[in-house]
Amino acid sequence: MWAVLAVIAALVVAAPILAILVNLGQPATDVWRHLAGTVLPEMLQNTVVLVIGVGLGSAVIGTGCAWLVTMTEFPGRRWLAWALFLPLAMPSYVTAFVYGDLLQFAGPVQSSLRAAFGWNRNDYWFPDVMSLGGAVFLLIFAFFPYVFMLARAAFLDQSVCVLEVGRTLGLSPWARFRRIALPLARPMIAGGVALVLMETLAEFGAVSYFGVPTFTTAIYRTWFGMGDPVAAAQLSGILMIFVLAAVMLERGSRQARRFHHTSARTRPLMPQRLQPLPAFLACLACGLPVLIGFVLPAVWLLHLAIREGDPSSIERLAEFTFNSFSLAGLAAVLLIVVALCLAYAQRLVPGRRMNWLVQFATMGYAVPGSVIAIGILLPLAYFDHAINRWAEAAFGVTPGLLLSGSVIALLYAYLVRFLAVAFNTVEGGLQRIRPSFDQAARVLGQSPFGVVRKIHAPLLRGSLLTAAMLVFVDVLKELPATLIVRPFDFDTLAVRVYQLASDERLSEASTGALIIVGVSLVPVIWLHAAVARSRPRD
Repeated sequence: MWAVLAVIAALVVAAPILAILVNLGQPATDVWRHLAGTVLPEMLQNTVVLVIGVGLGSAVIGTGCAWLVTMTEFPGRRWLAWALFLPLAMPSYVTAFVYGDLLQFAGPVQSSLRAAFGWNRNDYWFPDVMSLGGAVFLLIFAFFPYVFMLARAAFLDQSVCVLEVGRTLGLSPWARFRRIALPLARPMIAGGVALVLMETLAEFGAVSYFGVPTFTTAIYRTWFGMGDPVAAAQLSGILMIFVLAAVMLERGSRQARRFHHTSARTRPLMPQRLQPLPAFLACLACGLPVLIGFVLPAVWLLHLAIREGDPSSIERLAEFTFNSFSLAGLAAVLLIVVALCLAYAQRLVPGRRMNWLVQFATMGYAVPGSVIAIGILLPLAYFDHAINRWAEAAFGVTPGLLLSGSVIALLYAYLVRFLAVAFNTVEGGLQRIRPSFDQAARVLGQSPFGVVRKIHAPLLRGSLLTAAMLVFVDVLKELPATLIVRPFDFDTLAVRVYQLASDERLSEASTGALIIVGVSLVPVIWLHAAVARSRPRD
């Protein structure tokens, strides 16, 4: 039964991807030919520049900051080791909205410069943040914590003895980092970069606000503006090629050239105290990403919320908040149940086939939300039309759209998108429970379901709560899938913030954005504590 449940879950989750692949073979429409002859080359170029720029920038900043806060001692190091996680709590589209407001021609920064120096419009040059370069710059400071988190965990796991051997052999600090620490941490860093690439490919709000044509924005406009689902699916298929390349990078980082510790001996880390000038530079290098990625956006949002805020009535704002929290709560419960079934099926029926099924079911996290949305709406729309044709032929009535554009479709999108987040957390907790517990319970007459309910569920309480918290926050921040699949006249906080900011009403969007950021801080604090505890003990 558990194996059957795993197969069903894998097929359900894979259905949107299969729907995209099926539509790739459809004949090209006029809309597709128009896109291919006009904006497709620009979208390809923008996507490549975004992926390369954000990937390299995040790798450099994330790895460098992780090394500094782990292996060196300077003023503020302990605080910065925690603060460097904070940009994860700030959605990338909110960061783009804030800097677009701050740095535009009529914004406070340029207005202050003109007032201070008496400049006119043509008297000075100022970088255009609403551009491809501006998108690359801001997405680097939004996504670098993915690399920082994994690189710091890798550096904490390294043996001090190995680094000391390098020092006795005459290697400088830079040489020890480049020739010893970096190769040991390379798989984890590559995994972090792969996560950054997936998030960059899935980005919608920031690039849409900056007016940068990418595949995610084209998919949305092709579906809603041009009404061509086939062209939208074909664009999604091209985007899937980039996603597949990011997944192959992550897989290859685990199987390529490897470096291992030859001893399990560990000693407490003794960070090297830096001299005043290097200490100042290290503090600056680690502080600027926090300042740009979290502090400035949070302070400006708070300023706007206090000055104006959302003029909607308390009831209207409460409605958006209730929609967001109820969706996130339902999605968290659904994903916990499915993840627990998959993890327990893998425990009961181990083997290569089951492992492939689990990987198949959890591949949705690598797929952009806009692609998942199109992949879900295509089969659901076909199902709804088939039901309507049957009902009209049999009873002379048409029930309308039953699943498309419903809360059920939205929960389905969240299931496909975030199952990997819940599964990895639940699986990690389940692996810490010894198999002898299961065997003893079965000897005492418990069924597999009874083992899950009476033994695993209580022991997994911490892992289940953690998985629920991560899913809750991810759903709360999700924009493209919610924007495309949501029912009519059903807005969440993320959709409300995007709509207001797109209309240049950031002051009104600040209230909802602050609610999202405040809730997102909870898993960020948990992540820092989990990484800090990852250092092996003597």
